[in-house]
Amino acid sequence: MRPLPIAIIAVVVVAFLAVGAYLILGRGGGSGEPLTIDVTVSGTTMDPEKVTVREGDRVTMNVKIDKKEEVHLHGYDITFEAENAGDTVSKTFTADKTGSFQIEIEGEGAEIGSLEVQPR
Repeated sequence: MRPLPIAIIAVVVVAFLAVGAYLILGRGGGSGEPLTIDVTVSGTTMDPEKVTVREGDRVTMNVKIDKKEEVHLHGYDITFEAENAGDTVSKTFTADKTGSFQIEIEGEGAEIGSLEVQPR
């Protein structure tokens, strides 16, 4: 058998590396951005009302709540529970599901905002 020319081997190696880089970086397989989001809940309103992140982002949400209650982020099943009025509750998660996710005051069932996770 005759050995493959070096040029063919080089082309195969470069193509293999390019496909690997595309799969890891080009399609969101790489890590997202670290983000810190500050949210204030006062009564039945949330400021800002809509939080937008990208798929794969590592999100830290700091939720300041004006009274003792639970604020729930649906879809991610994350609860921000204030033990006292004025508490800030922090949770960190990876935004690994795309779409619009309701945020509500759990005891009242009042929708107060949303988390929008856009595809990368």
